Amino acid sequence: MASVRLKVARYVTFLAAAALVAGCGQAAGSGSGGQLRIGAIYLDSQGFYAGVKKGIETAAAKDSQLKLLGNNAQGDAAKESSFMSTLVASKVDAMITSAVSATASVPAIAAASKAGIPVICYNTCVNDADAKKYVWGYVLSDPYVFGKKLGEQAGKYFTSQKIANPKIAVLNCDFVEVCKERKRGFKDGLGETVPGADYVADQEGAVVDKATPVAENIITANPNLDAFYAVAGGGTLAGIKAVTTRDRVGKTVVFGSDMTVDIAKALVDGSILKAEIDVPAQTVGKLAYEAARKASGGAKNDSFVIPVDPILYTADDKPTNEKWLTEHSDGIP
Repeated sequence: MASVRLKVARYVTFLAAAALVAGCGQAAGSGSGGQLRIGAIYLDSQGFYAGVKKGIETAAAKDSQLKLLGNNAQGDAAKESSFMSTLVASKVDAMITSAVSATASVPAIAAASKAGIPVICYNTCVNDADAKKYVWGYVLSDPYVFGKKLGEQAGKYFTSQKIANPKIAVLNCDFVEVCKERKRGFKDGLGETVPGADYVADQEGAVVDKATPVAENIITANPNLDAFYAVAGGGTLAGIKAVTTRDRVGKTVVFGSDMTVDIAKALVDGSILKAEIDVPAQTVGKLAYEAARKASGGAKNDSFVIPVDPILYTADDKPTNEKWLTEHSDGIP
């Protein structure tokens, strides 16, 4: 891409003071007694963010003089701001965050930066102009590429089934920019081989409990639906449930996003979920921690975007899907 601004514009986003204290390598931070102190903020406590948390904690375990402070913002910009203010006041050496909002999160991140605390975004961040001013680095997978790879796989499936004009329903998460880019990528990827795709519905479906009745109603309104495209993990599970409850197994398939144990099991089964695209959450956490560690020492960042490649899983590759389940036997993606 021609500039950092264009790169970030393309990437910008997907979505209680419980303290996580991980003690464990040599560190010389600005905290008391030379102890390195890093704050980490998560948008949620499970799924992808549970994986990020584990990745951060695993990487941090190498630092014997570390205090890692974490909090779940629960998708609330006010909670995020309050916790970041506390971290600024306590003079942590660096912060890791998945910004709640491209705009509402700016004041808190700006305050940290102005206080001399480097901020590392992962998965989601603030708008590109403010990110250039206040953020040290951004760990993420290009959401357009993420969606496009899945769209290309969907195209292969429909071509193999000789379905030239598939009826597709989208379960979206358009309230964050990353999801819009994922969806755009999917449509472009599918359109390369199946230009006649008919998108019969496009409704919010990010949280499984709320998305399941939405998906069921879509099937009722479109009894010949060929597929769901779920932009996030909650929508993936909702699509699978709706296909099952509406007796569409073998008729309606799902192309999903964001791996979990239940999603991996559905891939192994293969009767509904045909492909899944995922950003390895623990890798994101590891890279975010390494960036924070580097930034806390005053290092410059030569590349603002710290890329993470998405991984495509298909129902045809059962051994790989079973291996994923074995490697994540603790239930954390």
